[in-house]
Amino acid sequence: MHSMQDMVYNWLSIQTVASKRPEDKAAQETRDFFEEMLEEKYQINEMQVSKKEEMYLVHCQTITGAREFRFPIELIDCMNDTIQEEPHKFPNYE
Repeated sequence: MHSMQDMVYNWLSIQTVASKRPEDKAAQETRDFFEEMLEEKYQINEMQVSKKEEMYLVHCQTITGAREFRFPIELIDCMNDTIQEEPHKFPNYE
């Protein structure tokens, strides 16, 4: 069973990739999958992401109230950084 924090972490990690690679259908679909899971399982109806110092801050609004999560920037950006450094290893498939 994944916690809400785990799900937000997974969503944010792929969201950073999807935002840098709008043509990457797999990244877009994976981001959408995590968004749906967050909506269905945790009733999140709004998420806002910001950066402060060395952290990503994710503010989530649910039917029961607000939640905030913090993740180190380098932890979230590592997947995107790897893809940017070696794009030949991560082709887009149609």
